[in-house]
Amino acid sequence: MMGLGKKSCMPHLIDFGLTRSILDPKTNKHIPFVAVKQMFGTCRYMSTQAHAKYEQSRRDDLISVGYIVINFLNGGLPW
Repeated sequence: MMGLGKKSCMPHLIDFGLTRSILDPKTNKHIPFVAVKQMFGTCRYMSTQAHAKYEQSRRDDLISVGYIVINFLNGGLPW
């Protein structure tokens, strides 16, 4: 998405497609780590942890943003 007004040249990355809560609603504590059976997301921007089929976390979001920034710096994105 692109910003409005003075920020019209600033891109914003927004993706709520795979969101979930990181806190257990009953205990209000962080959910436990688990291995998953399938991968979710775009393989090109997934972290090595996600490729190993570990549950994705906030760390993986930052790694994905890093991959996108690298593509921006190289002159373009594939889409």
